[in-house]
Amino acid sequence: MVPGDSRRPAQAGDFDAITVIVADPAWRRYVPRVEALVMRAAKAAGTVGTIILADDAVVGRLNLLHRGRNKPTNVLTYEHPEPEIILALGVIRREAAAAGRTVARHLAHLVVHGALHLQGLDHHHPGEARHMEMAESRILFGIGVPNPWRRA
Repeated sequence: MVPGDSRRPAQAGDFDAITVIVADPAWRRYVPRVEALVMRAAKAAGTVGTIILADDAVVGRLNLLHRGRNKPTNVLTYEHPEPEIILALGVIRREAAAAGRTVARHLAHLVVHGALHLQGLDHHHPGEARHMEMAESRILFGIGVPNPWRRA
C-alpha cells in the first residue's frame, strides 16, 4: 500500500472480497447455483480472494507450470499476488463419482480445503492431515455438508 492510500488488505471478514469466476460453463450443468455454493463454502472457511471454476486443461497447465506435475489436480491454491483457488471440473467429477458423493458436496469440500491451504494448513504429515481434516469437517458441518472423511 502507498502512504495515504485509504484501501486496506482484504481480511477474512470481508466476504464481499470473494470473487467467483466460472471459467468453464459446464460447471453449471453439474452444480445448480454453483456460484452461491462456492461463495457459501468460502465464507464458512473465512477466506477471501478469487475462486476460479476451470476445466482440467487449464488446471493441468498450471500444475505443470507451477508444480512440475503434468496432469490436472482437483484444486490449486495461490497466495500471491492475491489469494486464488482454482478447481478442475473433470477431476472433481471423477473423484465425486468414485467416492459416491455429489459434485456439489465434493466441490464445497475442495473450496474449504483450498481456503485452509491459504490459511497455512497442510496435509504432508499424518498429524497435519488429521488437523486439516478435522477443520474441514467442522466447517462443512456448519453449511450442512456431510463429513467427507467418514465412511457411509
